[in-house]
This record gives sequence, structure tokens and C-alpha cells, in this order.
Amino acid sequence: MLTHERMSSRLHASEFPLGRPGGPPASGHALPTLVIAPSGRWPRIDLRELWTYRGLFVFLVWREIKVRYAQTVLGAGWAVLQPVLTMLVFAVIFGRFARIPSDGVPYPVFSLAALVPWTYFSTALSGASLSLTNDKNLVSKVYFPRLVIPFAPVLSGLLDFAIGLVILGVMMLAYGIAPHAGALVFLPVAALSMVLCAAGVGSGLAALNVQYRDVRYVVPFLTQVWMYASPIVYPASLVPERYRALYALNPMVGVIEGLRGSLLGTGGASWSIMGVSLASSLVLFVAGMLYFRRTERRFADVV
Repeated sequence: MLTHERMSSRLHASEFPLGRPGGPPASGHALPTLVIAPSGRWPRIDLRELWTYRGLFVFLVWREIKVRYAQTVLGAGWAVLQPVLTMLVFAVIFGRFARIPSDGVPYPVFSLAALVPWTYFSTALSGASLSLTNDKNLVSKVYFPRLVIPFAPVLSGLLDFAIGLVILGVMMLAYGIAPHAGALVFLPVAALSMVLCAAGVGSGLAALNVQYRDVRYVVPFLTQVWMYASPIVYPASLVPERYRALYALNPMVGVIEGLRGSLLGTGGASWSIMGVSLASSLVLFVAGMLYFRRTERRFADVV
């Protein structure tokens, strides 16, 4: 018997009224014809189906938020402590001891402006990459668009990102730094690029993790290397000018520099860097979605 998971195909039926079950067709009408067609080598991303299951999507996002801080003493306070404590360590080691430049702004604010988006990205990437194996019972029993599973931790993390922005705003007030008008433009674009990158890479790794459980060991190493390849502890201005376009292929470069430049006025926010990083995020998003859809038919068998 073919299961829905194995077919992974589109079903097309002619929209004619049905005759009596087991009897001849109704007068003047033909029985519906069912055509099972293969979905192709690279299936399309069905956004309409995702919208149909939006109720399940919202439920999974809400579940991620509740489970994240369930049975913890501080609860959502961890969304504040994690970037703040890391900022204090970076301020002492890289700001005071290593004397790394910070584009003319106090190093604590400089590093926190990068740690807020990076903390979101690393958490969302880790959660999305392990989401299918963590929800294997759900995957193997009922049908729904599997993309909602890795998308849930990506969207639920936006709450922590919003809390981090509030903490950053408090720090800016403490240091007497006012956000620039460009924040109204750069901030939404940077957030969009960050979400697309996390969703694309996270979904691709989630699909890869179903078959190769080594992914759970690779993701922490990947995020650590990615952090030092991004301008978190140092400004992008240290990168030679001739390499900056290549450097901006890292999507988090545009996100971090756009956030710093628009909020702190460091001068790192430029539409050229943001455009390259946003384009890179879009490529990673589409590639991750297509790979996920390509391997989706095997999830219920091997998860």
C-alpha cells in the first residue's frame, strides 16, 4: 500500500459530480479521473499548503516558546542574560585586553549590537537543524507540511531577538547613543536577511540530519567557526576594502554591520554590503528549501 509520505506527488481530479458509489455515473456526467503524477526531481515550495496548515504552525511556534523556558528558574530572563554575560566577557577580553577597535563607540555596546542578532541566529540554527529528529514521532504518524517543523524554532526565536533589542536600547541610553534615522530601514532588512538565512540553512541541515546523525556534532562547530567569520568581536572595517564584497557573502556580515551602522552610527551600514548579504541569504533559503523538499519523501522511513 502506498502511503502519502511515499507518493510525494500531486493529485489531480476532474471537478465533476460523483455518481452513485458502485453504480453507473450520474446522467450526463463522467466519473472523476485520478491522475498520480510524480513531483519531479526538485519539487516546488508549496506556500499555499503552508498557509493551509497555519494553525499547526502557530501551535508549534507557541510550543517552542513554552518548552524553551519550561521548568527554569529565570524563565525568559535567559534571553537577557545570555547576550549580556557574553558581552561582558567580550568587553573584558577583546575590548580591554586585546584592544580591538570598535569604530569609535564603547566596546560593550559595540559587541552587544552584534551579539543580539548572533544569539538569535545560532539558537535558531541549532533548533532547526535538530527539529526533525526531536519530533520524529510526529513526522512518522500524520501528514502535514514538514517545513513547519524547522520553521517553528526559527520564528519562535524572534521573541528573544526582540527582548535583546530592548536590552540594546537600554545600553544605548546608558551610553548616550541615539539611533540614527536609517534604523527604520536597515533594521527590518537586516532582520529579514537573518531569518531567511536561519530558515534556509536550518532546514537543509534538518533534512541532512535525518540520514546522517553526524550533523548534531557538526552544528556546534559550524556556529563557532561562523561566529569568528562574522564581525562580532571586531569591526568589518578591519577587512581590506578589496575583500569586503567577498566577505559580505557571509549573510551575517550585512545583518551585524547594518544593525551597528543604523543604531550606533558606526558607518558600517551600506546598501552594497546589505544587498550582497541579503542576496546570499535568499540563495541559502531557496537551496535549503529545495533540498528539504527533495528529501522529504524519505523522512518517515528513516527518522
